This record gives sequence, structure tokens and C-alpha cells, in this order.
Amino acid sequence: MSVLWHHGVGTGRLTANEFVRVTSANTAQIFNLYPRKGAVQRGADADLVVWDAAASRTISVKTHHQNIDFNVYEGMQVTGLARHTISQGNLVWTDGDLRTVRGAGRYIERPCFAAPLQAVAIRNRLDTPAPVARAI
Repeated sequence: MSVLWHHGVGTGRLTANEFVRVTSANTAQIFNLYPRKGAVQRGADADLVVWDAAASRTISVKTHHQNIDFNVYEGMQVTGLARHTISQGNLVWTDGDLRTVRGAGRYIERPCFAAPLQAVAIRNRLDTPAPVARAI
């Protein structure tokens, strides 16, 4: 997210609202989880992030929380950091301290074929060439 903020919002290619839309609402819609995910509203199960637009860091394999020994962004200086993350009402990330609990995640049932995909299918069906009936 920091890379997208730095090179998107930081350069003026994205607004802060577009950043939120791309990283939250649009993603939830693509995976057919919206509005349960990707929206802050009654009944939603959104994770909340407190974002510090002015904070900066250097991306490094030594500091990421992944079980892999390389990072394609190694050494990149970025501005914009997630300071805190709240998931299911619990503080799970705070200033570099990961506080997750194994097994705390839940499977979320979701139907196939999200609305954006249905719209594409309809457009494709309408754009399919059809034979023209001709009199012989």
C-alpha cells in the first residue's frame, strides 16, 4: 500500500479517495464481498487502517512480515505508512508490531460472479457477432 500511496497519491496520479477506493471498495467488489467488506457501514466487516501520509520508510526484506527472503521493492524509500490496523474490533498492527492471533480469521461465504463480472458477460454477449438471415 505504501508503494501505491507514494507513486500514486504522492505524484498526483491518484487522490486520497481514489487510493481508498482502489485498495478497499473496488477490491471487495471484484471478489464479490462488497458491501460486507470494503465499506464502513452498519453490518460491514471492514478492517480499519489509520494512515500516516507523512511517514516514510525504506522497504527491506529484513523488516517485512512475510516468509520469503527477497522483496522486489528492496531499498525503495516510500512515503505513506499504515500506523494502526483494526480487524474484528482488535488492534492487530501498531507501528510495526504485528499482533495477530493464529486462527482468528474467518471464512466468508461469497457467491460466484460478482456484479462487475456479470456486466462484462452481458457486454460480451451483446458484442458477439450474430449471423444475418438472408433470403435465398
